[in-house]
Amino acid sequence: MATTEPTTGLTTSKLTIDPAIEGLAFDDALVELQRTVAELEAGGQPLEAAIALYERGVALQARCERLIRDAELRVEQLVARAGGALETRPVQSERVADGPPDQAASESR
Repeated sequence: MATTEPTTGLTTSKLTIDPAIEGLAFDDALVELQRTVAELEAGGQPLEAAIALYERGVALQARCERLIRDAELRVEQLVARAGGALETRPVQSERVADGPPDQAASESR
């Protein structure tokens, strides 16, 4: 659905979430995203087709991010302590792990 912004006069469209994308597993969404990016990079599409591909890519990328966030939460919640009890532990990002030693140590406290 396209709307015209009153202050700028520009036409914008609201993305509708494709139910087929929302049902994709992570691996399937990633493969589709890679295919969509390759198709865009190859070029040659009419403008409207390129825009539709771009919008699909954005929706696929958002789906992948949501699935990764959900997986991180599951990992965070399911860390077993010695003795079999479960405890919640945050997932340490690569930035913190790869940062300077004193930065990583100060962030883990």
